[in-house]
Amino acid sequence: MPTQVTEDAGIPALRVVPVQQVPFADVEAVFGTKGDAAHCWCQWYKLPRSEWTMNDAELAQLLERQVRDAEHGPGLIAYDGETPVGWCAVEPRSALPGLPRKRLVAEGSPDLDFDDASIWAVTCFVVPRAHRKRGVGGALAEAAVAFAREHGARVVEAYAIDPSARSKVPAADLFPGTVGMFERAGFREVARPTPNRAVMQARFDAEG
Repeated sequence: MPTQVTEDAGIPALRVVPVQQVPFADVEAVFGTKGDAAHCWCQWYKLPRSEWTMNDAELAQLLERQVRDAEHGPGLIAYDGETPVGWCAVEPRSALPGLPRKRLVAEGSPDLDFDDASIWAVTCFVVPRAHRKRGVGGALAEAAVAFAREHGARVVEAYAIDPSARSKVPAADLFPGTVGMFERAGFREVARPTPNRAVMQARFDAEG
């Protein structure tokens, strides 16, 4: 994947790079040591509940192994200059065994073959507080679509939050990404399982 560069008015140029091409220390810098990201390490859709006995360091090591072993994915890192400023999880749904158990996905996705490696999912964004409201999430969403398509995806799926459907949405709840952000990245809504959660897709097959 060639480095992605975005530059909008008032927003610094951002590079988005596949995680295999960066030092894992940059991933650790984005996830930090506090908050939900530092206690999950993008394992929510990967580990069964019986394995949620790992501590934060063990979860980080698990993600590091997944980065090393994955053919494509499991994510992208955004940079402002040389500073890592964001993470986006994107990979085939077949690498996420917990997805079919989520009601939002099971009832909302029009594509229910979870062994189909050509259907990808964007499941998580992590942007440290100091780098929010600067277009990092949007740049990552656009790059995720390009990355998935380049590596054989025919469908990319996301499970977005609609902030307008709730009176107040804590920042911690926005990790799946927002409807507006995905729309700007070329996704369209395909289902609304709950008032504030939408299943969205970017398709590159004949149905798109």
